[in-house]
Amino acid sequence: MNLQTFFILIFLLIGVTVLLAFTDILLGGHKQTLLRINKENEFPVSGRGTSTLLDALSENRIFIPSACGGKGTCGHCKVKVESGGGDVLPMEENFLSPQEKKEGIRLACQVRVRDDIDINLPGDLLEAKEYTAEVVALEDMNYDTKFIKLKLLSPETIDFKPGQYVQILVPGYEQFRAYSIASPPSQKDLLEFVIRYVPKGLCTTFIHKALRVGDIIKFTGPYGEFYLQEDSGKPIVCLARSTGIAPIRSIILHLKEKGLTRATHSYYSARKKTDILLDDELKAIEEKHPNFFHYIVLSRPGPEDHWEGETGYITDTVPKYEESLEEKEYYLCGPPEMIDDAIDVLVSQGVPKEQIFFDKF
Repeated sequence: MNLQTFFILIFLLIGVTVLLAFTDILLGGHKQTLLRINKENEFPVSGRGTSTLLDALSENRIFIPSACGGKGTCGHCKVKVESGGGDVLPMEENFLSPQEKKEGIRLACQVRVRDDIDINLPGDLLEAKEYTAEVVALEDMNYDTKFIKLKLLSPETIDFKPGQYVQILVPGYEQFRAYSIASPPSQKDLLEFVIRYVPKGLCTTFIHKALRVGDIIKFTGPYGEFYLQEDSGKPIVCLARSTGIAPIRSIILHLKEKGLTRATHSYYSARKKTDILLDDELKAIEEKHPNFFHYIVLSRPGPEDHWEGETGYITDTVPKYEESLEEKEYYLCGPPEMIDDAIDVLVSQGVPKEQIFFDKF
């Protein structure tokens, strides 16, 4: 390459750079992109056009639920976008109802922040924080479920409502998984969990196979609209299956600390006797508090169980022991099919939907 050709190439490169810079200015790229929340707080967004709304929120220490780590597969990171979010993407369609799309609800992990964006977040989400904690207890509850206790290090305390959950960070994968808090909110510096092993499950494998007492982990929260309605005086009926007993335990322990002045009936469903969780603890509460009853229903007891209690579906058992179903308040936690069946039964018996609170997992 001769000297003349070299200088021509240099001038061409300079010209292209200037042209690109000028184009960026014309398109507004010289302006700082802003994220506005509830029309009150403004935050700068880095990586204009490449950052997702979920990334922008996280960078500014605002933590919202996102169990899949922003891959668009869990549908938990819903936010209301007032302006600047662009069109709904195909990946969001399965997670958004027609009404939600009409209201501007989006998945934060799918919204690219290309321009100033205005969103609306509930106040409780703005209070969620990132926590560091030490594992101080890790015990087997049965063949596939562990009881875990965390001592908070930073911040040293947490405020939550009985029934809410946090998201535990899986180290090395930078992904979160949601787990209900099983301890009462009065226990601000210690959190307890009931976590069942799911084969090939990212976080449950980490917890059951790798986690040890003394390890340090991170989590965010608290989250969730499933929690005890403390301004109500209605009798309470709780229905849970498997580890759905975790948030129910938090609710019951909180009510116990308050003297169990509201009549509370707990129904727990399991397949067989070895699947039952927390029976001794809840039966002990039942013995001391006349306002509390705990029932167990086994769906598939075997001959080895020598079971003489209730069998079948939990939705068939509840009407046998409950009078005036429509006068009570219901807290349901378990697999989607159980929750859907329970809601159908309760509504068919005249229970208003606003008296039914649930958490599907």
